Amino acid sequence: ETAGWLIRPPFPHDRFFEINTRIHGIREQDVVDAPTWAGQLSGLCAFIGDDVAVAHNAGFDMSVIRRACEATGTACPDLTYACTVQISRRTYDIPSHRLPAAAAAAGYAGFVHHEAVADAVACAHIAIDAARRAAAPDITSLAEALGVRLGRLEGFAAAAETIFA
Repeated sequence: ETAGWLIRPPFPHDRFFEINTRIHGIREQDVVDAPTWAGQLSGLCAFIGDDVAVAHNAGFDMSVIRRACEATGTACPDLTYACTVQISRRTYDIPSHRLPAAAAAAGYAGFVHHEAVADAVACAHIAIDAARRAAAPDITSLAEALGVRLGRLEGFAAAAETIFA
């Protein structure tokens, strides 16, 4: 199953830099009517459910989630995650472990890199191919078989307003 969302960034993080737009193609006008981070986070968490989140260079993605929650005063979710860069390094003997190269090694080439859903599907292909090669029935077993640590994003409560009497 795949899903993708546009999210309107909060002020003062709502500035669009040309270099970023060139990379991912998202323009300011694309997110004008999109839900805010706080409005979209519950849908994202519901989509992930109790599954392990998988991303390429997952530490970066988890820091974005944490920082977005901090910037908006939104409770940060608890997430367990796996990094396909680490999985790729333990699975493929290739000169580069960038997402396009690792996905190609997994048999998934020609996707639109930096398009969020396409990148997510590429990560899934890497994890699935690596699990097949390692005879691992799930992502937790794969991490164990490869000696890769599953990461943990520890949630925190939203900042509460303190009232002094």
